[in-house]
Amino acid sequence: MPDFSRIGKVFFEKVKLTGAERLSYKDRLRWRCVGMIRLWVLLVFLLMLSLPAAAAVEIAPRGKPPVTVSEVYWQDGTYFIAIDDILAALDMRGGWNSVEHIYSFSTPRGTATISPGSHFLRIGGRFLPLSQRPRFIDNRLRVPEDFITQQLPDLLNTAVYYRNLTPRAPVPVDEDTTLDRLFAFLTQKQNPQEAGGLRAVAIDPGHGGQDMGSISTDGTREKEVALDVARHLERILKMRLGIPVYLSREGDYTLTPQQRLEPAAQSEVDAFISLHAQSSFRAEPQGVALVVRPREEYEGLSLDATQGGSMKLAQHLGRSLESAGFRVSGIYQAPLLPLGRGNLPTVLVELGYLSHPENLARLTDPAGQEALAQALFAGLSSFADERSERTR
Repeated sequence: MPDFSRIGKVFFEKVKLTGAERLSYKDRLRWRCVGMIRLWVLLVFLLMLSLPAAAAVEIAPRGKPPVTVSEVYWQDGTYFIAIDDILAALDMRGGWNSVEHIYSFSTPRGTATISPGSHFLRIGGRFLPLSQRPRFIDNRLRVPEDFITQQLPDLLNTAVYYRNLTPRAPVPVDEDTTLDRLFAFLTQKQNPQEAGGLRAVAIDPGHGGQDMGSISTDGTREKEVALDVARHLERILKMRLGIPVYLSREGDYTLTPQQRLEPAAQSEVDAFISLHAQSSFRAEPQGVALVVRPREEYEGLSLDATQGGSMKLAQHLGRSLESAGFRVSGIYQAPLLPLGRGNLPTVLVELGYLSHPENLARLTDPAGQEALAQALFAGLSSFADERSERTR
């Protein structure tokens, strides 16, 4: 602590202040120093509050003591854990192939592979959808925690113990928020038996703005491909069916999750298509993949996806794509945010792989984009015909 009396004495001798002025200045100087100390204490306290709290999870094979993993990251509303740490806790091993840029590990069902550029886990000829793409965080490949609870038990043919020791408390949400109203509205569409055909279609070109999506080795960006195909499909629908078409974005800009779903909130929309393209660090994976929400909700009821309109729409799209010569890997169920909730027939279409030479050529060629859009239109049209037949 500085010697205030000495500092004050030297200063007062130089400027020859009066006694009253001297006392006033000494008090001001003292309180200024005390204030600075308090400010530093407050800043340190606030800094400590701003540091992320330590997170940890427990993982174990069935019947074995759990292993604690403390290197857990919170990003985009999800906990991410290193795949190496997960497998080690389960007495398994995997490895990163720096040439093919994939991570592989052995399971009772065969060799499974994941990569940062894909929403799918590949095992044999099957592609299983992931809620979020694996990502590198601090130089380690990490997967969302639902990978442990949803994918691994199926791959291992056994239960996997998982416990988050430091779960984040859910943020209280007003039940009447705009996004909740939007989701609720999607569950109140006019009964398909009362409205034949399609009155309007909503299209969401994935990503946009700073969110570029997957990127090919030649720099082609997923956001551009999705918007190009969306524009082709929009034009065909307007020309051939004469119905309104609502796009979530008309240009290259970022959207919030709420904005992506706003086109589907239009009262006459009877189908919602979300367009994406994926990528793998291997050149072999190719083809179109169709994804629907796991359950359909309507007026308080919850139905399995196989009984809903989304699955019917996906089946029509799949058949039309195959008839047009496109390879379709399958129809998958996953709770992806772009699919929203409700009973509105909704399909996320992975148009192909930017990492596959032939897929990339088709996705970047206007003629190839037009062919994709024509096939999607054919699927929507046959879906509309089926709806019309049910109303007769």
